[in-house]
Amino acid sequence: MLEHSTHPGYQIHLADTVYEPAEDSYLLIDAALNEIAGSNRRLRIIEIGTGSGIVTAAMMRDAPEHRYAATDISPHAVTCARANRVPVVRADLFRGIGGRFDLIIFNPPYLPTTPAERVDGWLDRAWNGGADGRAVINRFLKHAPAFLADRGSILLLLSSLTGIEAVRERMASVGLLVYEVASIRCPGERLVVLRGSHPLSLSPRSCQTVNTPPKTV
Repeated sequence: MLEHSTHPGYQIHLADTVYEPAEDSYLLIDAALNEIAGSNRRLRIIEIGTGSGIVTAAMMRDAPEHRYAATDISPHAVTCARANRVPVVRADLFRGIGGRFDLIIFNPPYLPTTPAERVDGWLDRAWNGGADGRAVINRFLKHAPAFLADRGSILLLLSSLTGIEAVRERMASVGLLVYEVASIRCPGERLVVLRGSHPLSLSPRSCQTVNTPPKTV
């Protein structure tokens, strides 16, 4: 397993069969750290589809006082994340997970993908979002609110190729207040992080949009 320099000042282990961190990973790290900044509580945080584990690993490094968990359906991703000291279990989204969380993080497979564009093996699950890019996102949103603490929030990363407004509407349809909290322009697309929360967890930080300059992998 190779070691790779990634988010500023951090080294992680990577594998050929696991999604390599890129601009979307870094944007989500920044949004997640901003979300928990200044919290005076020990938060329960779970990352769904952790991949290499870079997001949770970076959060554990910079905010070690919180409690972390992660899932991924790929056995290769689970092995890789464990090598990066992320507490991860193999699961399809929330399957087998119990309890409620103060923060749920998800960088889903969000690219619209035709059958001809699919690749063999587990890596396909890292980016294949189905015909409209929202197949896994919709499954996630069906279950996520049940795992959200009363004052908790969801951070969901997606692309303009996925249909941002369609995802906002789906989040609202399951009872979440939705705000765009971070964005970055990349060649051919715009990446955004949407924050979803129960109405009672609204905070001033929720209304901020963070424009982050592109980062080079």
